[in-house]
Amino acid sequence: MSISNGWVKHMLEECVLVVESHALQRNVLVNALSRLQFTCVLSAGNAMQAVDHIRRQDVIDIIFFDLSDGSINNIEFLGVASKLGNVRTLVVYGEMPLALRRSVEKMSTFSSIRLLGVLDKPVQLQALKKILATFKTYESSKLREPAASFKLIPYTEVLRGLKAGEFQAWYQPKFNLHDGRLFGAEVLVRWEHPQRGLLMPQDLLATVVAYDLIDDMFKQLLEQGLELMSLLRKQGIHLGLAFNLTHSQLVRDDLIGHIIQRLHQSEMPGSALTFEVTENGMLDLPASAVENLLRLDRAGCGLSIDDFGIGFSSLKQLTHLPFNQLKLDGAFVRDVDDLGNRAVISSSVALAKALKMDLIAEGIESSHALDTLINLGCSFGQGFHLARPMTAADLSAWLIFHAPAA
Repeated sequence: MSISNGWVKHMLEECVLVVESHALQRNVLVNALSRLQFTCVLSAGNAMQAVDHIRRQDVIDIIFFDLSDGSINNIEFLGVASKLGNVRTLVVYGEMPLALRRSVEKMSTFSSIRLLGVLDKPVQLQALKKILATFKTYESSKLREPAASFKLIPYTEVLRGLKAGEFQAWYQPKFNLHDGRLFGAEVLVRWEHPQRGLLMPQDLLATVVAYDLIDDMFKQLLEQGLELMSLLRKQGIHLGLAFNLTHSQLVRDDLIGHIIQRLHQSEMPGSALTFEVTENGMLDLPASAVENLLRLDRAGCGLSIDDFGIGFSSLKQLTHLPFNQLKLDGAFVRDVDDLGNRAVISSSVALAKALKMDLIAEGIESSHALDTLINLGCSFGQGFHLARPMTAADLSAWLIFHAPAA
């Protein structure tokens, strides 16, 4: 690895802390930072160890932590860091759904500490160098930008919103592109905040994940979805719903058990629900996550790989995990005239057919994109051109004219 002498001299005295529960990935990041000439590289496998390092050090220049790791209480060590004031900057990384990543990227501070940037997992060397260059610029100039208008919403405010039922499920229909028939709907979260207005996923997900309240939010959306499906079935409308699950949620046996239990209690078939999991991170799913995927599969639920095409899954993983749907990332759909994007779409169509999976194209925002996708062989899709996300009440009214057959 080539590093300039000036960079080495500049970085020698800096101290960084890696907070990561996965031992192998923690060691990889620690080794990379050591090779970049940090003489003080600390690591922690849990919040308690992280707190201990923070209390012992006069200054920690950068903390790297996996926001999507549900086994680590980020708020515990970040609360100590904020109180002591001896942590200068943060770098967030992880296997994050696109909406969550956008939510984090909007922030300049996290728990009142400057946020340097966001990295994908596994962390790539060039992206790591870019983040460290950002820190070098920050340190040399000592310029502190004004805090962004978006910060973590206070914990008590989120709890109040959850208890008040302000987190609401909105529904975006999915269609068979060939005949226009309804294929199902994706459940998206909105926070109907009494002061802040309607908050979108990119405005609230980072906050909910940071406070480890994502399961609480998910359970409320699940209840709303089950209630809506039950009401629709009484009207003869059988609508399947798709919910997003993070990788950190997949390792939680109690959450998966809750899903299966609520299915039975609501007398709803497992096939009525699909769970979307982002592609990034599929190469390194822990055994507990794989087992929980199998539990959902055995319950009859559909399983979809979300944001397909931008992650790092392998054909071996696709054939060994119980997924039955690929969801093509909207980045390839928004510019369907790009030859590279067309190649990805065509190859994804072929792959889905070979694996006997459904392929859903998301982000369809124009008639041109729709026609192109159909010509390239796509059968299912969603997007603003077809139907926008809507409340349960609006969906019920909309279904009068678009109801799928029982």
